[in-house]
This record gives sequence, C-alpha cells and structure tokens, in this order.
Amino acid sequence: MDENAVPGHRRPPRPTAGVLPLGLLLTGVTALLAVVVYTDAGNPPFQALDERWLGWMGGPHEGITAAVATLLDWFGGPLGVVVPLGILVVLLVRRRWWSVCCLLVTYLGASALVVQGLKHLVDRPRPENPLVRVDHGSFPSGHAAGAAMLVVLAGALLVPAARRRTWWCAGTLFTLAMMWSRTWLHAHWLSDTVAGAAAGAGAALLLWRAFMPVLAREERGSPTGDRAPLAEPSPAVRG
Repeated sequence: MDENAVPGHRRPPRPTAGVLPLGLLLTGVTALLAVVVYTDAGNPPFQALDERWLGWMGGPHEGITAAVATLLDWFGGPLGVVVPLGILVVLLVRRRWWSVCCLLVTYLGASALVVQGLKHLVDRPRPENPLVRVDHGSFPSGHAAGAAMLVVLAGALLVPAARRRTWWCAGTLFTLAMMWSRTWLHAHWLSDTVAGAAAGAGAALLLWRAFMPVLAREERGSPTGDRAPLAEPSPAVRG
C-alpha cells in the first residue's frame, strides 16, 4: 500500500527537495547583481558600501590573517585544481561515470561560461593596489565561485545524505572565509564575492538537479536504474 494513501501518514520530505529553488534563487541573485553593475561598472549603487567594507579590510596585512588569506589565495589558484582532481580520481576508481560527467560539466562549464563570461561582460574595475596577482575583471569573484561550487559538488557526489547538514555548515564557513580573504587582499569588492559565491553555488545546484535522476540510478548500482525482477518461487516454496 502506498504510504501516502494511509490517512494521517505523510511521506517525509526529500532531503534534496530544495535544490532547484535554491539554485534558481542564487542564480537570480547573480543575474540581478550583474545587471546592476553592468549599468555603471565604475560606480554601482552599492559602491559606497563596497568602499566602506574595503576600508575595514585596510590591515595591518601580516600575522595569522596574512597566512590564512595567502593560503586561500593559493587554493583558488593552481593549488585549487588538486581538490577537483582528487574528487575526479575517487569517482573514477568507484566507476561512477555519471558523477564524473556531472563534476566535469559543472566545474569546467560553469567556471568558463558563467564566471569568465560575466567577468568580460561586466568588466568592473578592481580595487586599487591588490596584494596578489589578479586577472581581468573584478565581477564576480572567481575564488568565491570556485569555493562555493566545490562545496556543492563534494556534498552532492561524495557526502552521504545523512551527513550533508554538517557538510553544508562547514562549507558555508569555508566559502565565507574565501569571500573575506578576497576583500582583505584588496582583490575584489564585497559585492563581487557575494555574486561569485551565488554564481558558483547556484550553477552547481542547478546542474546537480539536472543530473539527479541518473545519479540516483547510479547510486542504486544499476546503469539503467531498473530493479532486477523477482525470481519465480520454486514448487516447494509454493506448496
């Protein structure tokens, strides 16, 4: 009997039920910020808030904060490739081909099309005198986008559903730390990091939702997702 047909009994909500709405919300936030900045890249409406925050990040740039910010800068650069490569190796060893496809499409496609596309389209000037080497365009933050994207990908593809709440909390703190480091290093405005984190997480959530049916079949261990038919009982069992 269907559990939903029993009076007073409701099936518990799926832990992934909010993936699509949250992905759409974060993507919408990114699009809205991009439109606002694009209209006046040199002086968007929240430029005063960005400059005030940057003033709070004035320093001194030394000690433990400098070490943490430098480490996070490396993580978002060449060192950051180690993490997705590590996830890729784990998935390949486990022969989770759909998970590999989801990882590659999200990490390569979203990073190249979303983040780099917005950087060249919006073309926002960076803060003066950044403390690290930077590329073209300040909006959005590629480091923040990459951090949020990896948090979602690792949670979706490697972390068991029962442990995801703890993972999301830890991943949020990590993404916030990355956002702080980009402004502390004067590499980005605060709004750049907000848009970057929203873009990375939003793209990863939407692609996770798109791959969810095949990922579920893969998790059940069948390439097609069809359960094997029950064996016909023997005459002895029938009797």
